[in-house]
Amino acid sequence: MKELNDKTSYTLQNVRLETGFQYDEGEVTGTHTELFDLSIEAGIINAIQPAHSTGTGTASEFDVGGRLALPSFRDMHIHLDKTLYGLPWKAVYPKNRTVKDMIAREQEIIPELLKTSVARAEQLIMLLQGYGTNFARTHFNVDPTSGIRSLEHLLQALQHVKDTFAAELVAFPQHGLYYTDSSMLMREVAAWDQVDYIGGLDPYTIDGSIEKPIDFTVQLALEHKKGIDIHLHESGQSGYKTIHYLVEKVLENPQLQGRTFISHAFALAHMSKKELQHTAEQLAAAKVGIVSSVPFRNILMPFPELMRAGVKVLTGNDNVQDHWGTFGSGNMLQKANLAAQLYGYETEFELSRCLQYATNGHMPLDDNGSRTWPKVGDEASLILTDAICSAEAVSRISNIEALLHRGNIVTWRNTAKL
Repeated sequence: MKELNDKTSYTLQNVRLETGFQYDEGEVTGTHTELFDLSIEAGIINAIQPAHSTGTGTASEFDVGGRLALPSFRDMHIHLDKTLYGLPWKAVYPKNRTVKDMIAREQEIIPELLKTSVARAEQLIMLLQGYGTNFARTHFNVDPTSGIRSLEHLLQALQHVKDTFAAELVAFPQHGLYYTDSSMLMREVAAWDQVDYIGGLDPYTIDGSIEKPIDFTVQLALEHKKGIDIHLHESGQSGYKTIHYLVEKVLENPQLQGRTFISHAFALAHMSKKELQHTAEQLAAAKVGIVSSVPFRNILMPFPELMRAGVKVLTGNDNVQDHWGTFGSGNMLQKANLAAQLYGYETEFELSRCLQYATNGHMPLDDNGSRTWPKVGDEASLILTDAICSAEAVSRISNIEALLHRGNIVTWRNTAKL
């Protein structure tokens, strides 16, 4: 690994960029690419020229050998604070069946986990970086067992990687606002400048009311000018009603529009076609987004319907070997691949569009095939991969050869010698 400070200038030579779609009888059948030299200075792309252009004036030049550049990946739902990654392998505890079961389990194990949570958070971040992720929205526990230590430890870990990784933080009452009396702790951490979002958890199932926990969360977000990102696992009428109650509150408070998200929202997968269409329209009107770990088995989230209605859909790993789940790999490109498989996407165009699940919407080409990334002035946060185009990268879950974060070289494998 080599870190470059913000005064460093260098050029990446022979970078493959997508330049447009290939068409046959009006259908996208391939992706055009060309080789370019990217000049980077102070963490910004300040020149994009055809490969081997002269007069770049940079101090260093690195030939990447035609590797494809894509926007760096963004994990929009993960728990960096309580991972088991870095400890010996352990699958999900067999007696855990409900969210309340899991809360009881957490109350037992958190005191021990907190002893090494800084180091393990850093190890998990390094895993994410190895798969091309340089940004995460991470939830951290706020509960009587953790106190504010989960936040303090997470901030220590993030400080240690501040030049190579960025995050936004969600204060998450994992044990319920009132089920374990976490409301005062939530008020305390909501005042911290480092906290970006106010979280929540299954208000009806855990706290016995939809209105009281949602009202508290909304008021706290308004008072401290934060966003909202709540976990909603409830799949029945309580899930449906919670979604619509939160939408109603966001419509009443326009400052929360575009800054409010519902994580999981499994109720959407169990709605009738009519209910889903109505709910999607309401979510879009309130600019309330959905964040998903791309679940499978008996849950197929209606991403296509939501996106057609204009709802912002984000994805993340959620669990990467913790006591809640054991299937998380840390690989956002794998999430894009899983979405393609679940929704039957296999054409060049469809696969290329699935890249957005890994990049939080940042795409090299728009739907019309016009290049939208990278542009001069963009932040130099990107990955280099051995794929020929986005569609191949998604289909084959291509290897990540390098990751740049704001110009800093985070990982660099076989792409070039530094």
